[in-house]
Formats: sequence, C-alpha cells, structure tokens
Amino acid sequence: MLSVKNIHQYYGGSHILRDVSFEARLGKVTVLLGRNGVGKTTLLKSLMGLVPIKSGSIEFDGSPIQKKTPYERARAGMGFVPQGREIFARLTVEENLRMGLAYKSGGTPIPPELYELFPVLKQMLNRRGGDLSGGQQQQLAIARALAPKPKLLILDEPTEGIQPSIIKDIGRVIRMLADRGDMAIVLCEQYYDFAQELADDYLVMERGEVIARGLGKDMEAQGVRQLVAI
Repeated sequence: MLSVKNIHQYYGGSHILRDVSFEARLGKVTVLLGRNGVGKTTLLKSLMGLVPIKSGSIEFDGSPIQKKTPYERARAGMGFVPQGREIFARLTVEENLRMGLAYKSGGTPIPPELYELFPVLKQMLNRRGGDLSGGQQQQLAIARALAPKPKLLILDEPTEGIQPSIIKDIGRVIRMLADRGDMAIVLCEQYYDFAQELADDYLVMERGEVIARGLGKDMEAQGVRQLVAI
C-alpha cells in the first residue's frame, strides 16, 4: 500500500532523513521506533506532504505521491493522527468528526462504526473537544482520521500522555483495523511494550536513518528494546 524508497530530507543545513526506505502492507501494522529527535515525526510528515523531501520516492497504492499536496494525499486515502492530537478544542465532538469528512459531499454521514470503536464519543457528541480528557481527545483524533475510511492510517505516538486503560482500548482498535485486511497502518511509538504487541513489521531509526528492521515477532530476540532505550 505504501512504498518509500531512498528518501532524504533537510532542515536548513541539517540532514534529517538519510536514505530511508520501507514498505507498509495491507492488513499489517508497521511500527516505527527510535529515541526522541531521530527523525520519526519528520518522516511521517514527509509521508503526508507536510514537509517536502529532497530526493527519493513515495508510492501510495501504486502511484507516486511525493509531489502531491497534503489534501491530495488525504483524498487518495491517507489518514493521519498527528502527535499532540490537534483536535479543534472549540468544536464539538460531532463537528470534529465532520472535519474528517471535509472533502466528502455535504450529506456524507459520520460512519456509525466510529461509535462502535470508541463508544465514549457517542456519549459526548455535543461536548466541546477541549473539554475531553487527553485519552478521549486521542480517541477523537483517531476517529476523525478514520471517518473518510482511509486505506492507510498513520499514527504519531498515540499513547503519549494517555492513561493505561485507554492505551489498551486504542491498541485493541488498531489491531482490529489491521486484521480486517483493507488498511495498512504505520505506527510511530515510544512505548516499547505497546509497539511490540502490535507490530507485524518494525523499523528502528537513529540519526535519520533506519538501523534495524524485521518482523514484530522477532523484536525481543533481536534486541530492539535495547536499541530504543533512553
């Protein structure tokens, strides 16, 4: 579903991404790990077109997208849950979910499935996003990205600042979405145990390049925990 080949990216004179290549497969969770400041968020923003790449290629669903705008990538079926959630605090839960449908026709309904995945959102439809807890805001951010039914879901550290019970709920939803087989998931995560539990494939980054990769089931044996320990 997603094929990234030899991409490089710079901020000023700093070489941020160095020859990064990987693939994300339908029905699989590809986990991206690494310490703070190694380029993980920059990579995800590059995938979405929020920052330009200097060279290399990004293919989504068989087509090159490195020159497409973020909204064109979203229309093509890429969903993004940014670090820090970035919901609209003054809009209600329902209005936030409708923002995820912004490029659809005006009468497009909010998929009922979202309320099955995150029941708390149905109870809080008329509550403002800024009044939700951090965990509820994260569930709202994920549901907003899922509203237009993307073929690729990119999540940037969804467990950051979230209570353990909601972390479990989010993990359950991610696994369920992958197991349906019609979506690829790229998960950037600091919380090693959460990442290991979900990973079908993994990548470890250091100083802007991929230094290790493999199958999720092999992470412990290959010493990935030590590679990302702070």
